[in-house]
Order: sequence, then structure tokens, then C-alpha cells
Amino acid sequence: MCTIPVLNRFCRESYNNPEEVYAILKHRGMDLVTITDHDSIDAAESLRHHPDFFLSEEVSALTPDANDLHIGVYGITERQHTGLQARRKDFFALLAYIREEGLLFSVNHVFSSLTGRRSHDDFSFFAELFPAVETLNGQIPHALNRSAAAFAEQWRKSVVGGSDAHNLDGLGRTYTEVRGVRTAQEFLKDLRAGRGSVHGESGRYWKLTRAIYDIGCSMGLEKSWTLVLAPLLFAVPLFTMANLVKEHLFNYRWSRRVQQLGARAGVEVA
Repeated sequence: MCTIPVLNRFCRESYNNPEEVYAILKHRGMDLVTITDHDSIDAAESLRHHPDFFLSEEVSALTPDANDLHIGVYGITERQHTGLQARRKDFFALLAYIREEGLLFSVNHVFSSLTGRRSHDDFSFFAELFPAVETLNGQIPHALNRSAAAFAEQWRKSVVGGSDAHNLDGLGRTYTEVRGVRTAQEFLKDLRAGRGSVHGESGRYWKLTRAIYDIGCSMGLEKSWTLVLAPLLFAVPLFTMANLVKEHLFNYRWSRRVQQLGARAGVEVA
């Protein structure tokens, strides 16, 4: 469900059909496919029979300072999904479990205000404990992705990227590439070793606005009574603009502080 108060009772973050998602991604050139839903693997159930599909998820966790955090965990099993969810409120137990299971994981949209407030300690943990950083997210502005890429380079992290698409139009327009591999196991192994690269587009004003419109229209089709909320769609462009301003201010504040953190630690700033 979406995270906006009141709407979270009846509006989902996405209404995409998993098989349609898979078909579009293959059409747009993806050799391997994964889905990273928030704390869920249900949407992937119908895709497991595809030999080029592997299971992943985005775990909603808490930092030691009780700040919300999204962690991408890749190439998991159903048993591991259960283990991740059982530990997601305990930061160190969660990371210990991920390491014990030998899973690749990343800190996602690290310079976005999407998950709320941040602290200096949060970024210290990201630098010290995470092997990978999401450096290209298809729904957030280019400046935020650029800051994440600088952070990854500064701390010598593996990079991952993805569309973060909540509607069909954004699928496969942002992706991670590892050359010379054929299987998901080889892909994840080389990605962990830093042999991956990210490609595609960042988020834009009209791209995000369209995604919200698509979600609103799909909600209306699924629950006809929500059509009474249709006038709110006129406010979507203003909401999107306010969100972008908030994102840029958050990035401006923390990207400079994190560069100073690296400088004090004796890490070269890119």
C-alpha cells in the first residue's frame, strides 16, 4: 500500500500485473529480470518459472537512530525473505543475517527525502557496512543520483540501478549491466565484485507526475467509489513540484555534509 496517510488504507503503490511487467522488460532488452517490492515477494510468485528471473526485495528497515531506510536485497529465497522480515526492525541483526546468508545488498536512494530524516551516523553506517549503493534510480532527480554516485565512488562501493517503476511506462528505462555473464548467479557475483555499471534515465517532473496519474486512474478502476477523489488529480502537478523542491533541498544539505564526513575520514572526495 502507498505510504500517504489516509490513502494508505485503500491505494496501492502499484497496480502492475507481474506477467505484463516481465513481458515489457524483456521487450525493452533485459536479459535478466528481478522485482524489488517493499517487504513482499507476492508479486513475483507467478514469475518464478522463468529461467531468467531471480527473486529480490526492498526491505523497509530502521537505522540505529530510528530513521527509515530502504535496503535492496538481491537473489533471495522464500526462506530468506521470511528471515529478512523477521529482523527488519533490528538494524544490526538484519545486516548480520544478510551477511550470514551471503546476499548482495545495497542502500537505496540514499540522498532522497523519501524515507524521511537522516543523521550523520546513518551515513557512517552506509559507508562502513554496505557493499553496494543504488546510484541510479529512475524516479528521483538526476542531482540526487549524482550525489549517490559520488558517495559510491568515494567509498569504493559496488553500484546498482533500477527503474523504481510504479507504472508500466517507466519499466526497464533504468537498469544495471554486467557484461559477459549469462546467469543470475554470475550476474550477482560480478556485481558484488564491482564489475557492474548503471544505465538509463533519472526521474523527471513529468515522469513522476504521470506515474501518480496512472496510479490514481488504476485505483479508480479497481475501486469505483474512489472516483469521488478524482478532483484531487488536479493537485498532482503541484504535489510533484513541491516534492521535487523538497528532494533537492534534502540533497543539497546532506551531499555536502557527507563529503565532509569522507574528508575527515581521510577518504578522497571524487
